Amino acid sequence: MIRQSPLVHKRYEDEHQTGNMAFRSTRPIDFPMVDLAGIVYYPRYWDLAHVFFEEVWEPLCGISYPDVLAKKRLAFPLVHSEASFHRSMSYGDVAHCEISIVKFGHTSITWRFQIRNQFEDLCWSAVQTTVCTSMDSLREKVELPKWVRMGLNPILE
Repeated sequence: MIRQSPLVHKRYEDEHQTGNMAFRSTRPIDFPMVDLAGIVYYPRYWDLAHVFFEEVWEPLCGISYPDVLAKKRLAFPLVHSEASFHRSMSYGDVAHCEISIVKFGHTSITWRFQIRNQFEDLCWSAVQTTVCTSMDSLREKVELPKWVRMGLNPILE
C-alpha cells in the first residue's frame, strides 16, 4: 500500500526476508542537523527518530500524533533507548527510516528504528521503549488502548 503526502513519501512495504511489514518514511538531512565536521550531530538521530515516530500515527492509527496528545490525552515518552552508529550522514543526504514494533507490553511499546542513507547503507539503528501515559498525569502509566495495538499491529515483527 502506498500513501503520499506533499512533504514526505510514506509507505508500508513488505519485508521479503521476514514476511513482516514496516513503516517507512524519508526526509533530507538539513544544514542545521550537521556539526562543524559536516556530519549529522549525534543527538539529531534521536530527533529524526522522533519525527518519524510522529509520522507513524496518522497512516496506521488514523490520528495524528498532535491529536493523540491533545484529543486522546495520551503521551508516549521515551523511557529506554539503545542505539548504534554504523555510518555517518552528511548535509544533503537523504534519511530513509524503517520503523517496526518489537513488542507490545501492558503499558509500553518497544520500537525498532533503522535509518539508511540514499545508497541504502545502514547509518543508525535503535531499539526504543515508550510508555503510555495520560497527558493529565504524565508520571502514571496507562494501559495501551486497543486502538493503539490494532493500529500499530501491522508493523509488529
